[in-house]
Amino acid sequence: MNVVIVVSDTFRRDYLGCYGNRWIHTPNLDKFVEESTLFLDAYAEGLPTVPARRVIMTGRPIVPFTYRPQKSDAVQVHGWHPLYDEDVTLAEHLGAHGYHGAFFNDVYHLMKPGKNFHRGFDQWFWIRGQEGDFFALPDRKSVEGPLARCSYGHDLPDTAWIIRYLVLRETWRGDKDTLVAQTMGRAAEWLRSYTLDKPFYMHVEVFDPHEPWDPPREFAERYAPDYGDSLDGLIPPDHTKDMTDRQIENCRAAYAGEVTLVDKWTGVLLDTLRETGLIDDTLVVFTSDHGCMLGEQGEVHKGSTRLRGQCTRLPLIIRHPEGIGAGERVSGFCQHQDIMPTVLGILGVEAPDRVLGRNVWPRMRSENEVPDYVVSAFGACASIRTADWNYVCPWTEVSEPCRELYDLKADPEELTNVFDQHRDAAKNLSRRLDEHLKKFAPLTGGTFQGTGRPEGQISFDALPRLDD
Repeated sequence: MNVVIVVSDTFRRDYLGCYGNRWIHTPNLDKFVEESTLFLDAYAEGLPTVPARRVIMTGRPIVPFTYRPQKSDAVQVHGWHPLYDEDVTLAEHLGAHGYHGAFFNDVYHLMKPGKNFHRGFDQWFWIRGQEGDFFALPDRKSVEGPLARCSYGHDLPDTAWIIRYLVLRETWRGDKDTLVAQTMGRAAEWLRSYTLDKPFYMHVEVFDPHEPWDPPREFAERYAPDYGDSLDGLIPPDHTKDMTDRQIENCRAAYAGEVTLVDKWTGVLLDTLRETGLIDDTLVVFTSDHGCMLGEQGEVHKGSTRLRGQCTRLPLIIRHPEGIGAGERVSGFCQHQDIMPTVLGILGVEAPDRVLGRNVWPRMRSENEVPDYVVSAFGACASIRTADWNYVCPWTEVSEPCRELYDLKADPEELTNVFDQHRDAAKNLSRRLDEHLKKFAPLTGGTFQGTGRPEGQISFDALPRLDD
């Protein structure tokens, strides 16, 4: 059985029709769900982008995580670093069981100097140009007009990543030129050309609908007919108080348009699996790393103090090639670390000892293994979530406040902080969070580029010899 895993960055669960959204157009994923199992209570563990991939690719929780500054990386946050030497990735493990691994990716963070997220794959393809990728020439003069229109009145430096993005954007002529289209198209092309007599593991990472929210015009106008040539979604501020009502509407429309764009090109990949007949022997998983705020509580974007459902709740869809579980809707907590052991369990491959996640596939038949809480963390803040509450607080030293409590029965959208009214509930949840962190602290570390005894030897037979 082949495996395809698709991870779409910053894809809000509640922006999918199959999760109850009635105004977003996602026909391909909605059709896919009819053949799949839909997980209703999936949550991120470590956030944001890089920490989440560490969990997805290794089946191992990373919270509490350490702060390891990364040279030459503009992002400096807890857990944002390469895979550990000790980690065993899904690509490495399946490779040891006869799989050919192929990695298709436009999430440039995973390919920055020193990162190693292509580890274990036999082939990898990096589609260049997303957000701050050092790809396009930062020629400010060539994009002064659009730069002024998207900057919300701020004076941006010549080094701002948006300049490179705008330069690249000038070369696009339609949705086929967008980076999600290029990534999915390259993966689809690879599927059509695959000839090896062995199963494959395809891992596809797309940065959209992550910011900049900048879909082709027709995709945004589906949700805001007067959208026109708006660039309001490229670099919006963190709070709606700094935006007009029209700018807020345009940002939401731009994000929704990107969701529909991702759906369209995910559909191209799924259609290719069907057209080639590979769908009949391929396990397919679709998920995201996290979501984002789009005006709730006056906030835009994700952040360490925004560990609410809009940011932490995930789409998780798994299609079994034999139709097992088709149409099932599975409730109960699960997280990123459960994806790898679930895939391996369906394949009948034993998981590595280092994997700490659970195989959640049997849950369709048994509820015995479902935990009654999940922990998510971003930077120095953590969330502990039960069926009744979501409590957000610092788990280590923090420079900004993050102490919130949400009554999920009365306020499922998590819009009203009731910490002051329910301090006893917060105290109990804080105790449970402390217990969780103490339990996992010995399990979430590791080393980089460790040394060892020189027991192996590299062959240089392919090099010219002086005595030839």
